Amino acid sequence: MAGIGVVLNPRSRQNRRDPAAVGRLARTLGDHGIVRAARSREDLARIAEDFRKLKIDVLGISGGDGTNHITLTGFLEVYADEPLPPIAFLRGGTMNTVANAVGVPRGRPDGLLAALIARYNERQRAPLRSVERHVMRIGDNYGFIFGTGAIHGFMSEYYRCAEPNPVQAARVLLEASSNVLCGRPTPVAERWQGSVTLDGNRVFPERDYLCIAAGTVDQIGLGFRPFYRSGHVPGRFHILGIHTTALGFVRKLPDVWRARPMGEEHTYEHLAEHAVLETKDGVVRYVLDGDVHEHKGPLEMSTGPRVRIIVEHKAGIRPLGGRSFPFPTTWAQGSDA
Repeated sequence: MAGIGVVLNPRSRQNRRDPAAVGRLARTLGDHGIVRAARSREDLARIAEDFRKLKIDVLGISGGDGTNHITLTGFLEVYADEPLPPIAFLRGGTMNTVANAVGVPRGRPDGLLAALIARYNERQRAPLRSVERHVMRIGDNYGFIFGTGAIHGFMSEYYRCAEPNPVQAARVLLEASSNVLCGRPTPVAERWQGSVTLDGNRVFPERDYLCIAAGTVDQIGLGFRPFYRSGHVPGRFHILGIHTTALGFVRKLPDVWRARPMGEEHTYEHLAEHAVLETKDGVVRYVLDGDVHEHKGPLEMSTGPRVRIIVEHKAGIRPLGGRSFPFPTTWAQGSDA
């Protein structure tokens, strides 16, 4: 059976608040495909095997960045050397950074699914528009956005919010930036001690970093675009070793927002196919697409498969619409640190 196969995570925050979501998606999809709820990694493996045997044309994922990366990890393991079908990110999570970065239109999952069905039915006359991006393989997981240190600290603080959402994420960033500018401590300024070996030879030296960050999409959240070179060279991810102080980084946020380099005095950067992270304490704490992980021993990163993502906007155009956060230029007043 060809058609659209939709995976939904009923344990996500949004779907726990809205348990009727799976029924609405099923009614919206009708006889154009199938909706399956994945409550565990084992469920996901079975769903992936079923969808592979059914030869679905499109894989829809209802959830945010975390659901997307867990679903893609499970499907890539099952499909192995067989290419995945085009991916439709249907949103529905508290964080939808990857969807925003590649140009997926805003909307609720059932509305986006209805629009996808309409386009799917016209695909012989007007093919579905898509962009292609590599995923990164981080240990045994696949995703698009990686970070240690301050990024790990930011996400840990963000998840303490009673209702995590983009407004709360902006509040956490504003409060942390204010604390840094005023010389007050903040857990968001957590640092990372270690080294990174890139492509077997080049090294980000062992030292204290604000964070190590990497991406195959340009954005990291709230419209900030540190990975401005992602996609410039096929098969590589953009990796940064940000070694400036927290104050120095806050003062460079306008450049990050505008997708400009921070400068060698603030960060090392490289387009890499492979990287190995090692820490002094032997444990790498990191974030992958919004999910917090911990890995004992050296952590290996590499370029993963290239996937097709169905979008409404053309490739290379920054998505418009939805909630936006104008950049407060007062954060950056003063000389660089």
